[in-house]
Amino acid sequence: MILPSKHLPQDRALLTAGAAILRRLSHPVTVSALWEQMPRTVTDPKASRSMHYDGFVLALDLLFLIGAIELRDGLLVRRTS
Repeated sequence: MILPSKHLPQDRALLTAGAAILRRLSHPVTVSALWEQMPRTVTDPKASRSMHYDGFVLALDLLFLIGAIELRDGLLVRRTS
């Protein structure tokens, strides 16, 4: 589930979802505000599918475990080093 595979498209892999989250995490933000920033609708059938909340949370867990993000005073912060 972390990496794309034969049965898991690239846009559903946690690594891809984590990258999408990191692109939107330019400043400290709450989890709910970050979730609101994530794309929900798909108008182009060739575009990547929308992210579900469970995948969003699992991607946050992955980013936290690898040290890419941290929680400071209730806000998600992208770590730079």
